[in-house]
Amino acid sequence: MPDRAIYEAWSKEGAEREIARYFERQAGESLVFVTSGLLDPRLPAESLQGVNFRLPKNLIAAVAPLGMRVVTFGTVMETFTGTQNAYVESKRSLSEYVNTSGRTGRGALHLQIHTLYGLGAPTPFMFLGQILDAIRRSAPFPMTSGRQLREYHHLEDEARAIRWLAESAAHGTVALSHGNSLPLRDIAVAVFEGLEKSELLRVGAIADPVEENFERAFEPVVLPAAIKFREALPAIVAYMKSCLSEKPDLTEGLGQ
Repeated sequence: MPDRAIYEAWSKEGAEREIARYFERQAGESLVFVTSGLLDPRLPAESLQGVNFRLPKNLIAAVAPLGMRVVTFGTVMETFTGTQNAYVESKRSLSEYVNTSGRTGRGALHLQIHTLYGLGAPTPFMFLGQILDAIRRSAPFPMTSGRQLREYHHLEDEARAIRWLAESAAHGTVALSHGNSLPLRDIAVAVFEGLEKSELLRVGAIADPVEENFERAFEPVVLPAAIKFREALPAIVAYMKSCLSEKPDLTEGLGQ
């Protein structure tokens, strides 16, 4: 993986030539994973567009003539047309570009990711991160009714699925789903019970958002039988227990 100092300018207009020069020296490489990205929707829209859209767009255009295949990452929230924030919009722009570039023979793959857990502490602005903060402080955790549906994927399982899809003939946009969505309420109840902090949980204390996924379950992507996703609830509880035993300044985990 190149140092940040090398790729931080790749989002600029006309960066394709510089990118191509870099990858011409990477003899034998056939797959390029674009894992750089900004997740926080509160960041400036221009920053999100630059890192999440223009950088991978320029990279795809630069390395396609070299015969390299690019794999980019987004969020399943792109598929909900009512979702409007700068983070989702930047990933939606990337998905649209990948689908267009596929029709011109560049063959890039854009994977729409669900919520990830299992490595380091959960990102503070994500649901599990907020829960962890409340438990550490022994503070009440007010939440909505929790009817919102989410898929949670352990990073080890996700990595195996990503590798297989990247090495397959898949191209365009693929929602990497296992099909077993959970209401946020079930996750919260399991975590607070598992960590013996049920008295902190306040389900229904906050109004439900107007634009949310209360009904849709994603179809599972077709994977080899050997690639399986672990059952989310017990795995999430075990993960949160491990986070609680660690210092709070661990490297933050990933999430969508």
